[in-house]
Amino acid sequence: MEQGMIVKMYEKSADGSLNEIDERLWSPAMIGALEHVNYIVIQDREYEAVEGRLNIDAQILELLLVPIRNQ
Repeated sequence: MEQGMIVKMYEKSADGSLNEIDERLWSPAMIGALEHVNYIVIQDREYEAVEGRLNIDAQILELLLVPIRNQ
């Protein structure tokens, strides 16, 4: 993982459906930061990271995100 890993992010909507919202290469430092963060900002929208899954077959880290409603 010296060069990083592909991370796919899925948004879980209120009705329970999943939509892929982002896929990109993350550096080892960004992946390590997941141990310390609960919230992620993508395209100026804030999400709470609620679950992660390492897909060994595809060699991809998948994150389940829930949108945060900003007041």
